Formats: sequence, C-alpha cells, structure tokens
Amino acid sequence: MTETPSSSRSHSPQTSQGGQTSSPYGSVVAGAPGSGSPSPRKVRVHHLAQMRERGDKIVMLTAYDAVTARLLDAAGTDMLLVGDSIGNVSLGYDSTLPVTLEEMVVATRSVARATSRALVVTDLPFGTYEAGPAQALDSAVRLVKVGANAVKLEGGRARAQTVRTLTDAGIPVVAHVGFTPQSVNALGGFRVQGRGEEAADRMVGDVQALAEAGAVAVVLEMVPDPVAARVTELSPVPTIGIGAGGRCDGQVLVWSDMAGMTEWTPRFAAQFGQVGAALRQAAEDFGQAVRSGSFPAPEHWFDS
Repeated sequence: MTETPSSSRSHSPQTSQGGQTSSPYGSVVAGAPGSGSPSPRKVRVHHLAQMRERGDKIVMLTAYDAVTARLLDAAGTDMLLVGDSIGNVSLGYDSTLPVTLEEMVVATRSVARATSRALVVTDLPFGTYEAGPAQALDSAVRLVKVGANAVKLEGGRARAQTVRTLTDAGIPVVAHVGFTPQSVNALGGFRVQGRGEEAADRMVGDVQALAEAGAVAVVLEMVPDPVAARVTELSPVPTIGIGAGGRCDGQVLVWSDMAGMTEWTPRFAAQFGQVGAALRQAAEDFGQAVRSGSFPAPEHWFDS
C-alpha cells in the first residue's frame, strides 16, 4: 500500500453552509458507510488514487438498470460497473460474448440517469475494440456520450496502445487482467490465472504497462491472493479484486451474486442478502391476493 503523503494528511475538511463539507478532494458529504474519511459528492477518477493513498477500500458493484443503480448509488457504492455480465445476468445469454455495443449503450444510459455519486464505468463488449485503437475509440465515445464516466477493457500489455489512445482522447480507462471472461475460449474455461512465478511476473508487467499507458485502475479477476497482493504492491494505480483475495485496493462483485438473487454463486462471492427469495415471496403473496380477491382493496380504487 502506498504511504499517504504528509501533505494530504495535513488537510482537514471544513464545514460549509447546509451541513456539507469541503476538503482538498472537493465537495463531500458525511462519508461513505463504515468509513471515517470524507466521501466525494461525485466520485471522479482522481478520487480512486486518493482513496488508495488514504487506505480507504474502493467499493464497486455491477448495475444494468436504473432501479438497481439508484439503490446501489444511495448505498454509497463508489463505482458502478455496467458490465458485459449483463449477458449472463439479465439477457439470458450463456456468456458475455454475445453482448452487443447497442445493449451496453441502453444499459449505460439507464444507469447513468439514475446515478448521482458513483463513478459509472462501462465494459467495452467483445468485438468492439479488438481490431485496434480506432475501433476502441469509436466504441468508447458512444458509451461516454450516454453517460459513462470511464470504460473498461480486458487484456494485458497488448492493450497498452489502445489505453493510451482512449486516455489521450479524454476517456478514462479501467483495465482488466487475470481471468478475462471475453477470452474464456482461449483460456480453456473459467480458470485461475497468475499461478507460477513466470505468470505472476507477466501479470505485474501487464499492470505496469497498462498504468503507464494511462489506465486509472485495474481489475484483477481470479488471481491467487499472494499474486494479487504483489501486483497491488507494485501497481502504480489502484487494483480492484474479484476472486483475487483481500489485499487489493478495492473489491467488485456482480450485484445479483452479492444480493443473493440466485441459489448458486461463485466461490469468490458472498451473499449479503436474500433478495431473490424476498422477491419470489412478494410475487407469491401478490398472486395469492389477486386470486383470493383481497387485492385490489377499496383503498386502491378510484371513485367516480
């Protein structure tokens, strides 16, 4: 973990009118839940580095629609990822590979309209950036125009020039290494990445190259804890883990895994609620009320 510079530790927030506070990090509210540090009114890319310096963990969840995004944003989530996991979670695909740019545009617009605080990051789906920087820029511009604050793409140092092109165009990039779902066929399935000294060294080099090209953060997926810890220590930018142990600078989960929407969850996920069971029970109660005639009741009617 990078040591916090003494200059940033010396500043203290000052109270302004309306109960808000101001600080070197801009206008802030009382603070993210469970954190003693000031929380930006709107999370920007530079806040990620500042959170790392202060030792504040970065909280990231996926969101694909306005209803969910509004709830997660109100909960103090720092980053909302409009992930291509929408394919598996919401669209009924068996992988992320069929997801189109048009589908990501619709989801991004919905999430951005419902979000006031979180940094909105959108995945570039498979087939929208692999041809090179020019294709990636065209795709990223479409997503930024509908509300994305940053885009995310998969791959190591081979994507460095693409990251540089997007960064030079003013589009922040979150990189993604380790297990990269869009390469599931080439990787031979859902397999942990970075095992062995050579693979770990390669991952460190990938992250450093991506950061040098301008990436503002890097997602590490399905990486052994010791390797993720080493990558995080040597990374110039914050790391966000998913199945990468507990020593990354932040954590991300697919929201439906986190909330218990399905009976099965990945090994690296934990259920922090049973929303799926509650939703099913609500639907059963509604059905029973309709069939019994107890809904709608007179208080739900309109008089003439």
